[in-house]
Amino acid sequence: MSNERSAIHRPGSLIDIQASDRAILVSLEREGTDWESSLEEMKALADTAGVEVAGVFTQRRHRPDQSLYLGSGKAEELYTYIRAEDANTVIVNDELVPTQQRNLEDAVAVRVIDRTQLILDIFAQRAHTKEGKLQVEVAQIQYMLPRLVGIGKELSDQGGAAAMGGGGARGPVGARGPGETKLETDRARIRRRLTELRRDLDEVRKQRRQQRQGRRKLPYPVAVLVGYTSAGKSTLLNRLTGSDVLVDAKLFATLDPTTRRVDLPEGWGVLLTDTVGFIRELPHSLVAAFRATLEEVTEADLLLHVIDVSHPEWEKQARAVREVLEELEAGDKPVIIVLNKIDKIGDTYELRRQVAEMENAVYISAAAGDGLPQLLDKMAEVLSKTLVPVHLWVPYQRADLVAYLHERGRVLQEDYLEDKIYIQAQVPKDILGAVKPFMIAA
Repeated sequence: MSNERSAIHRPGSLIDIQASDRAILVSLEREGTDWESSLEEMKALADTAGVEVAGVFTQRRHRPDQSLYLGSGKAEELYTYIRAEDANTVIVNDELVPTQQRNLEDAVAVRVIDRTQLILDIFAQRAHTKEGKLQVEVAQIQYMLPRLVGIGKELSDQGGAAAMGGGGARGPVGARGPGETKLETDRARIRRRLTELRRDLDEVRKQRRQQRQGRRKLPYPVAVLVGYTSAGKSTLLNRLTGSDVLVDAKLFATLDPTTRRVDLPEGWGVLLTDTVGFIRELPHSLVAAFRATLEEVTEADLLLHVIDVSHPEWEKQARAVREVLEELEAGDKPVIIVLNKIDKIGDTYELRRQVAEMENAVYISAAAGDGLPQLLDKMAEVLSKTLVPVHLWVPYQRADLVAYLHERGRVLQEDYLEDKIYIQAQVPKDILGAVKPFMIAA
């Protein structure tokens, strides 16, 4: 094995992935965990990344080996299995510490990447806007920095965001696209790059904050689509708004948020935003890096939690989404549960029973258009509950307040009298202070 081992590459080095590349998926069978469905999800992730899965290798263990992840004997078996299947990559269904990653590579003589690196790679392929590329590169560098052992070459002049212009370019799985910075560099240079990226992302946050403030001046509340990746959020956005946002059966098709207006019953309007899909054990580095994008969730008036009820693990997927929302401190937002893809379910009796027991839930088929009127009615109903009814006498010298009420709330009645204006409206709680001096009893 020594001759082959001498040719291995450390994580983070750039090796072109060829069409013939084949990977072995490695997972622990840990008692009390749902490792089988997690492994199925890994297969879908590998397919999304463009990796051919040559086989699956598992070991029954309570916890990973601190040095090798697998036991030493199993690592030897994996080495033999890799040769038998003519594979050249190992993908581990866990996040490895740098020592485990290096030692396992030494043991099996092929490149080893972990679950986090695979997801980062998919995000790198999917990022198309400047913001998306910046966020992915930050996450990649944060991941790679502790793994850059013995790498001392200077960053390429073409490195960094300037070289990232072709979003989705092929490269080594786990290290391509945004973040494809020729990671043969020293830690100090990469830390400087990370500082630059964070400064750029701060600018992105400011711009996004200004965009949100601009939207707040429009007379529409904001609703945000959240859900597990591939739950059908983009399909729903397209169906409700007549848009043509990319819809892809593979995971993480949408990274960059898209906002469109949706008309609700009774003349209402709402701005609806699609966001990045979630996944179980979404790497914390990605949650942190995409915080600028995910702030759309924290600033929303309403969340639409889209769930693929045709998926056998939909309840666990829904739980994973709720956990990310809690991490974003958005767990107390008004939420409508949107049970999607009912066209793929034969008997909907049990589903209808569950919806009847849930608060603010509807079932739909975004692809077929079924149930959308009920969803729009529910959106209007829930949004109306977020508003406070007020009755106001507004003097003519404060007529600007009337325009403000039209922008931020729902004006139900507007009577212009001789010396003042009578307004009956529903307004968000955050502007009650502005209208309080003019409030009267109903």
